[in-house]
Amino acid sequence: MAKPVPRPGDQSFDGLLVPEDLPEGWYLPNRFPGERDDDASAQIDVVLGYDDQGAPADSDQNETTDGRWRYLEHEATHTRVMIRLQRQLFAVPEEVRITGVIYLPWRPGEPITSQLLRELPTARIEAAINKRLFAMKRTETIAGGKIVLPSGRKVSERDLLKPLGDPKKVPDFYELVALQHGRLTQQGDSNPSATMAQLSSVALSTAQGWITKARERGLLPPGRRGRAG
Repeated sequence: MAKPVPRPGDQSFDGLLVPEDLPEGWYLPNRFPGERDDDASAQIDVVLGYDDQGAPADSDQNETTDGRWRYLEHEATHTRVMIRLQRQLFAVPEEVRITGVIYLPWRPGEPITSQLLRELPTARIEAAINKRLFAMKRTETIAGGKIVLPSGRKVSERDLLKPLGDPKKVPDFYELVALQHGRLTQQGDSNPSATMAQLSSVALSTAQGWITKARERGLLPPGRRGRAG
């Protein structure tokens, strides 16, 4: 599928950040970072060194490449802020985090005060983005290490590495597939599909089929070409 082509100055073209994600007092200007009409995220990454800090192709660590810089302004102080949004593909559940911030005063050369730094509600912005993008797909973790599945069933984190059972009989089966795959990935497993096959005593092709269906349901990120698991 072809990547979306942004309209000039449309910072929300890819859906990663939309005006509704911003708390009261902040707005999304009709231009990209650097007062541009086109998305210069790749060029900004080159200048700041994000372009060569990514994980190796066979790594399960979240990469630093392919982040998106977005330009915000504060209505009252006119403070200009650039934030870098990065999908955390191997988080469980997947999420978007802010991985860089650039502050610019309204008038170039004016000082940035600690009060201005405190006025950027990064956690609220992240929460709004993740609720909008992943609320229908992600599980909810509650106190005590319990995970609430869409059916309401609760499982503990230590249960994620147990046999998965029969997909026709186990509620939330593919949610569990995604969670088990994510847990193995976090532990550094280089071939989680093979490990999942061993845990459930099934053929590797069966486990791979489960993972494919979990990806199709949006419960796992797309696999990377040339990488096992």
